[in-house]
Amino acid sequence: MGAVLSGFAAIWVIATAGYLLARGRVLGEAAPEVLGRLVFFVATPALLFVTLSRTSLDRIITGALLVFVTGTVVVALIHTLVARLVWKRSAGRTTIGAMGASYVNAANLGLPIAAYVLGDVSLVVPVLLFQVLLAAPFALTVLDLASGQGRPSLRSLALLPARNPIMIASVAGILVAASGWEPPALLLEPFELVGAAAVPAALLAFGMSLPGARPLQPGPEAPDRYLAVALKVIVQPALAYLIGRFLFGLDGAALFAAVVTSALPAAQNVFVFALRYRESETLARDVVMLSTLASALTMIVAAVFLT
Repeated sequence: MGAVLSGFAAIWVIATAGYLLARGRVLGEAAPEVLGRLVFFVATPALLFVTLSRTSLDRIITGALLVFVTGTVVVALIHTLVARLVWKRSAGRTTIGAMGASYVNAANLGLPIAAYVLGDVSLVVPVLLFQVLLAAPFALTVLDLASGQGRPSLRSLALLPARNPIMIASVAGILVAASGWEPPALLLEPFELVGAAAVPAALLAFGMSLPGARPLQPGPEAPDRYLAVALKVIVQPALAYLIGRFLFGLDGAALFAAVVTSALPAAQNVFVFALRYRESETLARDVVMLSTLASALTMIVAAVFLT
C-alpha cells in the first residue's frame, strides 16, 4: 500500500510542477503542445519499443486485458443507449460522449501510472493496442458517417494505425520479441535514454494543460458530460472489478491492474477527434478534464481495497 501511495504522490508532484510552469509561463504558451508532441512522437514510442522487445508475448493477451475490453464495451453501450434512446442525441454527439465514457488515457497517464503504481509499463501496452487497432478506427468510422463526409474507405481505415508512432513502435517491439533476437545494448541505449523521458514529460504536459480550465460551466451538454464522467470514473472500474473477480476469477496484482487501467481518465484523443470533426468539442474537453481530476480518487480507493 505504501508503494502505491508513493507512486501516486510522485505522479501528482510532477504534474503540479507542470501546472506551476504553465502558470508562470516559464516555457512559453506553446510549451504544453510542444511537450505533448515530443511525448507522443518520440519518447513514448522509444519507451514502448524497448519495453515490448523484452516482453514475453504471453503477457500481451492477459485476463486483465479481457476484463478491460469487456468493461469498455459495456460502458460505451450504456452511454450510447441513454444518449440515443432517452435524450435523442445525434450520432456524432453520442459517439463523442461514448468515447469520453470509455476511451482511456493509456499514453499520457497510463504509462506513468503503470510505471509508478503497477510497477510494470508493459501492463498498459495491451490497452494501447486495443484502442489504436479497434476502438479508434470504429469510432472514427461512425464520426465520418455522421459528419456527412461519406463512408471512409477500407484503405484509410487500415492506414490509421500505420500513421500512429505508438502503434509502429509497439509492433516493432513485438516483432523483435517474437523473433527471439536480443538487440545489442549499443543499439538499445539511445532508445532507453529517450524513452526515459516519456513518463515525466507526459506528467509535465498534463500539469501544463490544467490552468484556465472551466469544466463545470452549465450548458446543453451538461447531462452528457456528467453521465460520461460517472461512467468513466465509477462504473467502468466497478465493472472491471466485478467482471474480473467473478467472471474471470482474477485476484491480486492482475485484478488491481484491470481495475486501475479501467479507472484511467478519458484520453485527450477524444478532444482531438472532436476538433477534427467539429463535433461536441466542449463536451469532449470537459469530460477529459473532469475525469482526469476525479479518476485519481477512484484509483486511490482501488489501491486501498485491492493492495
